[in-house]
Amino acid sequence: MPSTQHLLLKQLLTAATGPLARRRPRLPAMRLAFELLSIGQLMPWNVFLEDADVEGMAAEWVRPAGAAPGRVLLYLHGGGYVLGSLNTHRALVGSLAQRCGVQALAINYRKAPEYPFPAALDDALLAYEWLLTQGFAPQNIIVAGDSAGGGLALALLLALRDSGRPLPAAAIGLSPWTDLLLPATVLRRAAQEEIQVLEALEIRSWGPLYAAETALAHPLVSPVQAPLHGLPPLLIQVSDAEVLSDDVVAFVQKARAAGTPVTLQVFEGLVHWWHLFWRFVPEARVALDRVAQFTREVWPAPAAADCSLGRRAA
Repeated sequence: MPSTQHLLLKQLLTAATGPLARRRPRLPAMRLAFELLSIGQLMPWNVFLEDADVEGMAAEWVRPAGAAPGRVLLYLHGGGYVLGSLNTHRALVGSLAQRCGVQALAINYRKAPEYPFPAALDDALLAYEWLLTQGFAPQNIIVAGDSAGGGLALALLLALRDSGRPLPAAAIGLSPWTDLLLPATVLRRAAQEEIQVLEALEIRSWGPLYAAETALAHPLVSPVQAPLHGLPPLLIQVSDAEVLSDDVVAFVQKARAAGTPVTLQVFEGLVHWWHLFWRFVPEARVALDRVAQFTREVWPAPAAADCSLGRRAA
């Protein structure tokens, strides 16, 4: 059963859902609101930030004190491919990096509708290749993301595999958006709870903004549509109350059938993006701790050979 803190959060979100659904705020207003909400976020203690320039793309190093050198978490933030930034996810990335004991690189990839597909994927590929040029070996990189960023992380794996380039050690999807088609059955189930109505309607409009001239069923837009063989170990977390839940489970089942090792962790009754509320919601902290455990299973011993390279890259 969800915690009292989560129930309070859900009540607050539910109270806001009705007015927002009636007013239907425009995308610029939603972007601004999301940025303003991030102002109150505080970084975890002893986590340090440094601006980075990834071939002209704004990015940010997030470095916990005592982080293992030579290893990095490449983080792709969520926001339906149309909003979100380094600001909105900075505290989440900091908490995740600290728990995992590694440095993270977060990137500000381009957003739709100004920059539709494949702009975000191109930026993710650019960041991954840039890390390689900085001395990080593929086996010392884990790609992670939430919501649309989780879907983008999976699309990155597919693009790397299909082009024959080296794959990272693993990937992590926190409620990843795997199918931009959003079948009607998903929307009917989502409509049973008011908290999900606005979410479903907005996501349904954001998908076409991102895909633009590309079919929503394109495998690099909707990773569940792709062949899922030959991928590194995956950790997927989702709540059974999310709009995306059924699609995520379908992705996991297809990936497992293709021989890809997948760890699926399902949480009960939580709203989408619950990870962002890690300071307030205990289930979010549990989820991030489980991510950290997964990274320790992928990387069971401290990096040795790449330590000097990692320090130079840092």
